[in-house]
Amino acid sequence: MPSQDTRTLLQSAVPTAAVGAIVAAVSAVVAGGKGAIGAVVGTLVVIAFMGLGLFVLQRTAKSLPQLFQAMGMMLYVAQLLLLLVFMGLFKDTDLFNPRAFAAALVAATIVWMAAQARAHMKAKILYVEPDSDKSEKQEKSGSPQ
Repeated sequence: MPSQDTRTLLQSAVPTAAVGAIVAAVSAVVAGGKGAIGAVVGTLVVIAFMGLGLFVLQRTAKSLPQLFQAMGMMLYVAQLLLLLVFMGLFKDTDLFNPRAFAAALVAATIVWMAAQARAHMKAKILYVEPDSDKSEKQEKSGSPQ
């Protein structure tokens, strides 16, 4: 991953992990050890899904820039649907507290999306390649004089 992509990933994952730790601590107090495990699993699922989505989106931007916006919208909808499926699959589990799991999923997803939006707003991304004009010689149109 180029440095800007890595920076965006870190600026999104670190706040998400911090919120996940807070939710895990609150869940441990409220629901015991299973609550903490549920919150940790929920946070890890969000970081994995969203991190993988960011990776796919960056690869799409480099290889097919014309599909970037559509791919981004489709990717976010797919991620949210997959998170909903995870919540549905684990709602009756005995491995961890499903309410803590769901709370961590929701909190971590909101924080990830907000942190990623902030990272993109703060990024200094060039819209025009500054060296592209030097590599191509422009021909004058019209008749020579």
